[in-house]
Amino acid sequence: MADSAMRIDDLINGKKISRLQVVTLLLCFLVVAVDGFDVAAAGYVAPLLKREWALGVHQLGLVFGAGLFGLTVGSFVLGPLADKIGRKRTIMVAMVLFGIGSLLTAAAPSIGWLIALRFLTGVGLGGGMPCAITLSSEYSPERHRPMLVTLMFCGFTLGLAFGGQLAALIMPTFGWRGVFMAGGIAPLLLLPVIGYWLPESVRFMAGKKKFENETRTLLVRLTGDAALDVHQFLRRQPEEPLISAQPSATLFNAHYRAGTMLLWLAFFCTLWVYYQISSWLPSVLADSGMTVAQSAQVGSILPISGTIGAIINAVLMRRMNPYLVLTGSYILAAISIVCIGSAMTSPGLLALAVCCAGLGLSGAQTGANVLVAGFYTTNARATGVSWALGVGRIGSIFGSITGGMLLAMLETPDKAFFVFALPALIAAAAMFVMGRVYCTKAVGVTA
Repeated sequence: MADSAMRIDDLINGKKISRLQVVTLLLCFLVVAVDGFDVAAAGYVAPLLKREWALGVHQLGLVFGAGLFGLTVGSFVLGPLADKIGRKRTIMVAMVLFGIGSLLTAAAPSIGWLIALRFLTGVGLGGGMPCAITLSSEYSPERHRPMLVTLMFCGFTLGLAFGGQLAALIMPTFGWRGVFMAGGIAPLLLLPVIGYWLPESVRFMAGKKKFENETRTLLVRLTGDAALDVHQFLRRQPEEPLISAQPSATLFNAHYRAGTMLLWLAFFCTLWVYYQISSWLPSVLADSGMTVAQSAQVGSILPISGTIGAIINAVLMRRMNPYLVLTGSYILAAISIVCIGSAMTSPGLLALAVCCAGLGLSGAQTGANVLVAGFYTTNARATGVSWALGVGRIGSIFGSITGGMLLAMLETPDKAFFVFALPALIAAAAMFVMGRVYCTKAVGVTA
């Protein structure tokens, strides 16, 4: 590893976390929080849309699928862009797209316009989250990285949960349009704060001549030492043997190929089952006799408990083999999802089953985000994170559409939720095999 890279690592891994690192993590937290709120919006307003426009299961599936298809496109397009122009700039582009898209969605005059605008919103959402994960990982000290990145990503699950609570308050007065309006205003208000305070990745900029002045300024901010000799950090490092010229080529070289495919399988299955549940659980509960507000509140338990599960996993991943931790988390999720279907008539057991599903599933997804951010080298990190999430988004499209089909085909919810649990078991198997191929007990960030 190059000398300059090691010295930058020494600054990031210093004994005391700098103010710049704290600010970076907090702002990334806010980015994924507004992201999470908007992602949840369609699921929470689905019962109102269904009533107001007399939508069938197929049409609701198209609404869910359009946003998720946009997320997929955004992940595959904006991820590589972040490895070319920087993480911060790509986050700002993403926030403009999903803020404006959500505001326009609130004014959609028909189902066709709603589908198109959910796609536009999704493109922006698809770029914000992976860049926030990448940037926060690159600014986190190695010894605390699993916990800090997890705490940052808890903004997403809290955004999902807050979305349910806020939707329950907004919908009785302002209807479904008010929910999308709130989802559009928040990122646009946050945009100037991001532009002024969020730093670009110093790892990304080091050795690039066009970023030399910005790198020098950031290194001084990072250390608090105005007399720092920054020239030692600005030398271009020699290319490592495992690094290819194109980030996409790095993902599929001899070292990373197996891990890339296993991560993609796990992400695909995780978001497949997550969006089956998060998209359709409120509607299933509403059909079972709950009010729209009650179904939104029960649905919000999933991301709330997921936040707790993510923190538990972060602690365990620091001390144990992270692949085995995630394997166990997915197995817990599968068992709990099966229990949701059989607990529909018991509010207490239903809440417990949803809580445990969140602990396992959302906790595993957050842990997988930490894992993928530390798996790839710097020149391919944003692409690796974004493309893994992009493949996951394909799974989410599949899940949101097939969820309605399964509910229509199968006689009772308990049978549907039994099928919903199967992808979690596949993800568990992928993590277990990856642990055998890449045996490690630490989750770090490679240079």
